Amino acid sequence: MKRMKRLFLLLFILTSGFIAAQEEPVTFRPQYLSLLDGEHNAEDQEIALKAAETAYSQEDYTQAIELYEEILSNYGASGDIYYNLGNAYYKAGRIAPSILNYERALLMKPGDKDIRFNLEIAKLRKVDRIEPLDEFFLTQWFRFLQDLFSVDTWASIGIACFILFIGCLTLFFFSKWMKLKKTGFYAGIILLFVVICSNLFAWNQKRAIVERRGAIIFAPTITIKSSPDASGTDLFVLREGTKVFIKSTLGEWHEIELEDGNIGWIPQKDLEKI
Repeated sequence: MKRMKRLFLLLFILTSGFIAAQEEPVTFRPQYLSLLDGEHNAEDQEIALKAAETAYSQEDYTQAIELYEEILSNYGASGDIYYNLGNAYYKAGRIAPSILNYERALLMKPGDKDIRFNLEIAKLRKVDRIEPLDEFFLTQWFRFLQDLFSVDTWASIGIACFILFIGCLTLFFFSKWMKLKKTGFYAGIILLFVVICSNLFAWNQKRAIVERRGAIIFAPTITIKSSPDASGTDLFVLREGTKVFIKSTLGEWHEIELEDGNIGWIPQKDLEKI
């Protein structure tokens, strides 16, 4: 038993050392021109992107932040731009905006390991440590599969599998050979299942992008109230960078829920929607 404890302790120390050694986020990405709004002039986009990239490479993170924010405002949202903006905020020491932009990037590219890694690194810098509620293992599997690809990729998979499903139906109804009929039947069932799952995953991801229930606390310290009023009972305190979920809105107040299940009210001005 003592040997096992020592082994676990050694593994914990090594793991902690690895995380500590990786406290710098993965660098920016220059390959994202095709992800921006095609209605705008490609040359203007390239100039803006190169300017932001140059500012970042010269460690002028304040300028890089301004340029990336302008790009998002002028040319539309992009997962890679949010990612680069999150890196710039992180390098500038502004943890809450970096977490916000990593979360936005992850909404658009849920299967991206670099974004997820950098988000976890940024979370290590925030004060609050919220332990999420345990999820049913089937829910965890569902979420894991859903986050493998983006909404567009799942939609493409669904369309491709549906076309193949039609081909299997044709094979089943019109083939003269029994083996081909059986192959078409069983392959059709599998493809139909993939079509349903793909559309469900795409719909869930699209809803998350549209509804934007997640939000990040931007106030250095904020007391969460029991009611949408400054005179409400103090429940608990949250700090900058903490992620919450918006349940409802009343006037200038949001009812929020934490990952550990705690619920309360917070002024709108103290958080930013993902």
